[in-house]
Amino acid sequence: MSSFWSIWITVLTLGTLVGCYLILRMCLKNFAGVPEGESMGHEFDGIEELNNPLPKWWSTFFLVTIIWGFGYLALYPGLGNFEGLLGWKSSNQDVTSLSDSKAQVASAKAAGLHVQYDREVERADERFGPIFAEFAQQDVETLSKNEEALKIGQRLFLQNCSQCHGSDAKGTTGFPNLVDNDWLYGGDGATIEQSILHGRVGQGMIAWDTMVGGEEGVKEVAAYVLSLNPDRAAKVDSALAAKGEAKFAMCAACHGSDATGSAAMGLPLGAPNLTDNVWLYGGSERAVQQSIRNGRAGVMPAWKGILGEDKVRVISAYVYSLSNQD
Repeated sequence: MSSFWSIWITVLTLGTLVGCYLILRMCLKNFAGVPEGESMGHEFDGIEELNNPLPKWWSTFFLVTIIWGFGYLALYPGLGNFEGLLGWKSSNQDVTSLSDSKAQVASAKAAGLHVQYDREVERADERFGPIFAEFAQQDVETLSKNEEALKIGQRLFLQNCSQCHGSDAKGTTGFPNLVDNDWLYGGDGATIEQSILHGRVGQGMIAWDTMVGGEEGVKEVAAYVLSLNPDRAAKVDSALAAKGEAKFAMCAACHGSDATGSAAMGLPLGAPNLTDNVWLYGGSERAVQQSIRNGRAGVMPAWKGILGEDKVRVISAYVYSLSNQD
């Protein structure tokens, strides 16, 4: 915060408290010219107004709140850039990366500052760390049958993964569905755990518009890809699809000559199966053309440094359980 805004906020805040005190003092004085307890000369419907002072209990509590306000602002942040005498703050500010966050946590601890969020995380780790460590002794498949672990895994998933994959884990355009059995990199427990621990950076499908012959070539290849799907084949222009089949040879290196994807070939490329009804970026003619024309490249961040291996094991068990219901 700039010095101007810091001073501005400080003046307004302290001015408000001082103003409240002055108003209270003014209201405690008798300006009516009538002795306290006597009639003010006003009467309406049989009710007579008396010159009564403010109740002592009310004015006392009002004064206490003003004093409490000054005390709070002296001890805690609230006056512009002033951090308070106790060195307390709710969390580390202006964090730009995980390494920056860890550095700020270490710096605050070394300086003896009371960062509320850091303290709460530390207490949570002390309390729940042993529970996660015990769960981590089991492999993902075994842990996926532990009801208590699954409840915890669901909460962790909702807190950290649902922003992309959805609260029901069914994903959306560009973010995969985790409740079916279609996996680019494999759906066994160990592979799911590796995906969460280290993330996935798609090998990237490059833009093919130039290499397939421009816009017309994009339409031809898209037509062939759509013809591989039984539900769409009848609606595809067979002449376009035939031209696209000849050009699909350039795509076979990743998707396979039968277009069933790299997983079917045992390769860790993450190239999807083009013959089913599972489409990460959409299976309409327009969406397929867009993928061929401009390419696709997805990124899932690594969670090892954020959650730690033990918590990732529990989330992995929960994700595994979604697609392996008994």
